[in-house]
Amino acid sequence: MSHTTAPTVPSSSGISSMQRKVLLGGSVGQFIEFYDMALYGISAVVLSRLFFPSGNEASALLALFATFGVAFFIRPLGGLFFGALGDRIGRRAVLVVTLLLIGVATTVIGLLPGYETIGLWATVLLVAMRLLQGFSAGGESVGAPSFVFEHAPVERRGLFVNITLAATALPSVVASTIFLVLSASLSNEDFMAWGWRIPFLLALPLALVGLVIRSKTEESPVFQEMIAEKGALAEKSTPIRDAFRGSWYQMIQVVFIMGLTAMGFYFLSGYFISYVETVGGLSRNQALLLNGLAMLAYTLLLPLFGAVSDKVGRRPMMIAGTITLAVLAVPAFLLVTSGDLWLALLGQLIFVLAMTIYGGGCYTFFVEVFDPKTRFTSAAFSYNLGYALLGGTAPFVGAALVDATDVPFSPAYYVIAIALLVLLFIFLGRVPETRGRHAPEERAESVR
Repeated sequence: MSHTTAPTVPSSSGISSMQRKVLLGGSVGQFIEFYDMALYGISAVVLSRLFFPSGNEASALLALFATFGVAFFIRPLGGLFFGALGDRIGRRAVLVVTLLLIGVATTVIGLLPGYETIGLWATVLLVAMRLLQGFSAGGESVGAPSFVFEHAPVERRGLFVNITLAATALPSVVASTIFLVLSASLSNEDFMAWGWRIPFLLALPLALVGLVIRSKTEESPVFQEMIAEKGALAEKSTPIRDAFRGSWYQMIQVVFIMGLTAMGFYFLSGYFISYVETVGGLSRNQALLLNGLAMLAYTLLLPLFGAVSDKVGRRPMMIAGTITLAVLAVPAFLLVTSGDLWLALLGQLIFVLAMTIYGGGCYTFFVEVFDPKTRFTSAAFSYNLGYALLGGTAPFVGAALVDATDVPFSPAYYVIAIALLVLLFIFLGRVPETRGRHAPEERAESVR
């Protein structure tokens, strides 16, 4: 089987047309994945009433959020499954499957009859689709940035990867806007009967758009080099065994490193809306507006700091980010809960600044640190484990701390503790600088 492709000519900016297609395809895929995942949290009240009718709204919401967490904890298994496939048969083929699966799972949720129609089966099917979402996201969440990374110019890897990851910040804003428009324009009866389904049904058309874009891309040059080096298909490789044998320590590093950014991201996207509303005393519309502006700032700043990491390195960005987060966490949370619209926005922007400085380094590090032969497997498992441990639990921990201490800004101390722990780990855990690692000339040397 030949994997030879026609050469692509770089433009005046030094970026080829194929690299642009890959960057677009990766970003669209990340947008769709996080759109599908965001819908579940945004529609929590509606879904809890339709699929968990316990007679107690609080109990129904708790049951729903339990299934929200389940998707996070199955993601490492999805990462292992799709990561191993990606290291054996190629990145591009796996990304087609993961994007299609998550689109289908989300669309099926929009088609499910409620508890009143089919009883417990409605709940079972909802949980099953949620598990399928999480399983496929375990591959998509890492496969897309890995694919983009392996196509990117060596000196622009940070920029490329962070543009791709910046696309994860907008879906919650888009999904929230769609729900608000539908809720405002429909009667409550119509919204509960069919209006809530529309955002879910959009998932499959969005996934098909992503597949069309990805169909115009080529397999990763790095994977093609691996095939050429072996002289046969990589299907004979054992990426899971090789990853745990040869990259176990780097995987531990990634769990710590990505756990911090997971916690920050889900505080921002999954907790701050209700936090500003319940603790800060602002209206839901104000909370949504502020969070939308904060997520927009995240989208703009992350590629900027990714480009900075291409100049100064990944490790300095991670060190600067953890220190900034530890120093500014309390002021940020105090402002967020101030009850003043503009001060609350300033608090979220301060939090975004710290998280994007850190993200400018960590989002490239978690791909760059691994050898290409087991990159997809190693990165997917460790990334998703970090997200399961600290990302999926962040909203629950934040709410529990406020409830237990009656101190509005108490979640800031949790943020500080995790940031300082990761900072200590960066120094004592020998977290390396990875900028430029596994460049083409380096890979050529290893082959010789």
